[in-house]
Amino acid sequence: MDPFTTLTATCVVLPADNVDTDQIIPARFLKTTERRGLGAHLFADWRYDENGEPRADFILNRPEARTAEILVAGRNFGCGSSREHAPWALMDFGFRAVVSTEFADIFRNNALKIGLLPVTLTPAMHERLVALVTAAPGTRLTLDLSAQTATLPIGVTERFPIDAFAKHCLLHGVDQLGFLLQAEAAISDYERSHRSRVCTR
Repeated sequence: MDPFTTLTATCVVLPADNVDTDQIIPARFLKTTERRGLGAHLFADWRYDENGEPRADFILNRPEARTAEILVAGRNFGCGSSREHAPWALMDFGFRAVVSTEFADIFRNNALKIGLLPVTLTPAMHERLVALVTAAPGTRLTLDLSAQTATLPIGVTERFPIDAFAKHCLLHGVDQLGFLLQAEAAISDYERSHRSRVCTR
């Protein structure tokens, strides 16, 4: 996966709370293990009408969403079932980060594994960001993973939490398997330097 270091990008706001994974990517689109193409079905039941036509009032169908890389979501984003397709669809659409005041644990973990950064802000900072983006579509937010900071265009900065191992993997652009493979030589050396242990009864 691509390293995540610093991102300054356009934001779009989806203010609904308790958005579950079935809303992010409806179950009928889960028949594939291929990540490509899932972005077309992101929020499908909200993006398209019964005839399959884009709803003009939905945020992802607006012009500013075409280049947006940061989704500003409501509280408890990604709740519900543990489908990996939810962060896959967000990444395939073009998002590199999701900002909220609270994430479902399984969604957060699935997102981190593929390079999608979940950023948890305080309610006050989140409210300020939502107000800025609502007043000025195309507003850009800066996320510095190394410093663990989110900086508004007006200069206000806040630190966000992240697991140390997930941070390391994101900064270096490796998933969990890639991290283990980087230590393959050390693992082999360890195995050669230790006697085989035979379990006897």
